[in-house]
Amino acid sequence: MTAVRQDAWSPDDDLILAEVTLRHIREGSTQLAAFEEVGERIGRTSAACGFRWNSCVRKRYEDAIQIAKQQRQKRNYMKKQTYAATPHVSSLNVMDAEERAYKNDPLTEESLSIDTVIRFLRQWKATYQELNRQIKSLERDLRDREEELLALREINERLSLEVNNAQTDYRAVNDDYKTLIQIMDRARRLTVLTEEEELKPRFKMDANGNLERIE
Repeated sequence: MTAVRQDAWSPDDDLILAEVTLRHIREGSTQLAAFEEVGERIGRTSAACGFRWNSCVRKRYEDAIQIAKQQRQKRNYMKKQTYAATPHVSSLNVMDAEERAYKNDPLTEESLSIDTVIRFLRQWKATYQELNRQIKSLERDLRDREEELLALREINERLSLEVNNAQTDYRAVNDDYKTLIQIMDRARRLTVLTEEEELKPRFKMDANGNLERIE
């Protein structure tokens, strides 16, 4: 029976990860913010969510990702049109990059800051550490499987030797049995011949030349 890991991702976890990440892409946010939101919802680190997305879930949603990117482009285009038509909207440029990320606003060159870069690098460091943890876990599993395979091979060799010995003993016993049957058969035939000879009438000749039966 295959053991189930306690930290295994469930289909519901994957679905939440896909829905939140696609929403962030569609709204012009970053995947980093999506992973943090998912991590808070399902009780995992953002690094683990990022690793799961890039290694597994993303492949199943390629078409949805393209649609979300198209929606993001359309949304950005509409924002630019609104910005051009409404001069007072330019006051929003005073928001720093952290506040924009929190409000799911698109990250632009104006909102890019050293803090955002540091945060991004820390996220990738956490992702790298999570990847190393996953690799070490797989290596441990591989070593366990190799040790289990080695033990099974030793058991197989021992059982094969026992089977060969049993077959050898069986042939010896079978030969002895055949020999015993042959001896018993010869003894039976000798017994029958002896009894037949005893049942045959015997005669002797008397002084007058006559045959006399011997009882």
